[in-house]
Amino acid sequence: MNVREFLKTEHVPFEVLPHRSTYTAQHLADSLDVPGDHVAKTVLLNVDNEFMLAVLPATHEISLSFMEDCLHARSVALASEEELVRVFPDCERGAAPPFGTQYGVTTIVDRSLVDDDRIVFEGNSHNEAIAIRYDDFARIEHPRVESFATHV
Repeated sequence: MNVREFLKTEHVPFEVLPHRSTYTAQHLADSLDVPGDHVAKTVLLNVDNEFMLAVLPATHEISLSFMEDCLHARSVALASEEELVRVFPDCERGAAPPFGTQYGVTTIVDRSLVDDDRIVFEGNSHNEAIAIRYDDFARIEHPRVESFATHV
């Protein structure tokens, strides 16, 4: 899935933010001079042997025990890099846009992102970010919203 084409198809206004290559969401925030709590990072999880895409602010980390509790799961673990490549074959290694449903994966968003007017996230590569209104993201993705992240 090409993020730009997907957003055009969904009639979502967006801004492309080219930047030097970055490999963490907080480095992306620093590179763009955007507050880290407005940069959405994506983390592929293995939840009871099913993949789920967690979306949370760059300034936060996932509490796997909170995630197990809110999902009533027996086990929640970070997916391997090989699994990430398999689920997101059209993205640079390690890059994953926050649209899990486009890859057959449920998307879960940390409640701390819900009140943001705008979120910034990686597109299909490590040198291009996309900015959209959070409300537009929620409208097209219909993510599950839970509290599972803690501020770092």
